[in-house]
Amino acid sequence: MAYSSNEFALGTVAPDFALLDTVSDKLISLHDLASTKATVVMFICNHCPYVKHILPQVVALAKEYQQQGIGFVAVNANNAADSPEDGPEQMKALATELGFSFPYLYDQTQLVARSFHAEYTPEFYVFDRNMRLAYHGQFDDARPKNELPVTGQDLRHVLDDLLQGRQPAGEQKPGIGCGIKWKRRAA
Repeated sequence: MAYSSNEFALGTVAPDFALLDTVSDKLISLHDLASTKATVVMFICNHCPYVKHILPQVVALAKEYQQQGIGFVAVNANNAADSPEDGPEQMKALATELGFSFPYLYDQTQLVARSFHAEYTPEFYVFDRNMRLAYHGQFDDARPKNELPVTGQDLRHVLDDLLQGRQPAGEQKPGIGCGIKWKRRAA
């Protein structure tokens, strides 16, 4: 089922965090990854068809903009007990297979996803050089089965604006995808 979200207010300072990078097996903080130009935090996972549909282009876009000084990090907050495809070993395998040029962090406690008010995968947050939220939304209009090309145009416009020293002025379309698989809370 597809969902959309846009509940994280523009101008909000990015919550710092430190999570395990499933590829390097190192603890990495957002502070370590923050760029003086812009930083992209994306909530993704391995199993969601919406993520699978855009992920090769996400990887290509990240490589392109990292060369211009933009920082990227992916976070998976899914409960691996309910979604075994989203466990750390599977995350590492996917990141290696697709050649991620950014860390793929596992949010086992789901506290980072909650601090971002993240609800879906994929969901993109772009922070400016001061780590204030400049964009929260979708990658582009492409969806599984809608036959639109995957271009990353929404994210590209935001990053291009920030690289030119402008605040993004375009529409912020909420992300659409699969709901994060939350752990059941003890009663």
